[in-house]
Amino acid sequence: MAHEELHLNLRNLTLDDYDQLQELMDEVYDDIGGAWPKETIKALVEQFPDGQICIEDNGHLVAVALTVCVKYERFSNPHAYDDLILRNEKIWHNANGDSLYGLDVFIHPEYRGYRLGRRLYEARKELCRSMNLRAILAGGRIPNYFKYSEQYTPEEYIHRVDRKEIYDPILTFQLSNDFQVTRLMHKYLPEDEKSLGYATLLEWRNILYTPPSSVLNVKKTQVRLGAVQWQMREFTSVEEVLKQVEYFVDALSDYKSDFALFPEFFNAPLMGLTDQMDQTRAIRFLAGFTEQFRNEMSEMAVSYNINIITGSMPLIENDRVYNVSYLCHRDGRVDEQRKIHITPHERRDWVIEGGDKFQVFDTDAGRVAIMICYDIEFPELGRIAASQDVDIICVPFWTDTKNGYLRVRHCAQARAIENECYVVITGSVGNLPKVENLDVQYAQSSVFSPSDFAFPHDAVMAETTPNTEMIMFSDMDLEKLKLVRNEGSVTNLKDRRVDLYELKTR
Repeated sequence: MAHEELHLNLRNLTLDDYDQLQELMDEVYDDIGGAWPKETIKALVEQFPDGQICIEDNGHLVAVALTVCVKYERFSNPHAYDDLILRNEKIWHNANGDSLYGLDVFIHPEYRGYRLGRRLYEARKELCRSMNLRAILAGGRIPNYFKYSEQYTPEEYIHRVDRKEIYDPILTFQLSNDFQVTRLMHKYLPEDEKSLGYATLLEWRNILYTPPSSVLNVKKTQVRLGAVQWQMREFTSVEEVLKQVEYFVDALSDYKSDFALFPEFFNAPLMGLTDQMDQTRAIRFLAGFTEQFRNEMSEMAVSYNINIITGSMPLIENDRVYNVSYLCHRDGRVDEQRKIHITPHERRDWVIEGGDKFQVFDTDAGRVAIMICYDIEFPELGRIAASQDVDIICVPFWTDTKNGYLRVRHCAQARAIENECYVVITGSVGNLPKVENLDVQYAQSSVFSPSDFAFPHDAVMAETTPNTEMIMFSDMDLEKLKLVRNEGSVTNLKDRRVDLYELKTR
């Protein structure tokens, strides 16, 4: 048939289609009993109309998928096809089921090669997602097994089909549509002589499935993050800096942001209030304000109902200086992340030491990691975060030149792609001539995404004007991360060669 003559229409089956359906089933399933009785199809259409899907060509039925709802716990375990059949050949449909069960997919022989089966399966998957069901289950025949039964066990046959050494018209198709074989079932359909009664238990998991729970306990999947591209300026007091911080927090909160992100060492202008001849003493002077900043920014997080990532500031502990960022949750909790990798400048001029603990934090708007500036240039941290299901990596940075900034930017983009997550960078701008080592700044704050069809074509979701004080917003869909990790054009996390390499932490 010439493809230009096709006029395909995907729709739900009706009882008026039965005569054509009977003819089609009798032709396709002539070896295992042919068509279902009309009463069986009538019950399916009446009980679960959305699950009965067909494709017609110029008004003629050419492909059909029959589906019911079942309980996952029951049918994800070994069963027989007869377990779905009630009296009078009616098919079991559980309206309270949490999964779909694929009964049959059959296509007119003349229409094979047009990938109509794939269209039916995609429609089933969309139905599963729209109903927030856990999975699609199916018992899959292996109709070519009789040709190989003397050479291979059923398990060996399945393995060779998976490796594409053997073609099986049903199993090969199922595997190519992202179904996984979870079990081998015996006597699934005894009359199926070609499969010798064997069948595979197949499963496609809905990665967007959310178990029923209280509305108040459901975590956000649409997240808005706001970042401050901070202008360095002279300040005469801590209160003056905090007033500027609160101004930005208030503005970000007005736009219903879930997060406010500040740059690395944003309060460094306060070092201008002390002697600049001794840089070690100056950074320790600045550290004297850190507890006050942490406490007051935590109070702002609660009062403005926004999670605040405090950029970074120096912290003295046991007479050692660390570069630390705080995650001030809007419920009052405060988490801490110390910079792991210390730049030569920080070691030389400020005698800052690196932290020894890295973690991903649970928030009410996703799982968040904080990598302070130089940290983003080390891919190991990103991979550790990915192994802990990170959604957003926040990178407060400070860079003085454009080439320093570009190191941060390019590495941040790489982390977003290789770990299939969002990465947000924000820095400070302007000149601060009265503070040693902080006299110039260069920044363009940005939000990066994985690089795939669901995201912007250049994988840049938002960015600021370079070297201008401003705020930036980005709306992030955490559901898209689940999709790209499992069904993307490439799946970096899934395709790691863990048989060859792994990342170990001490």
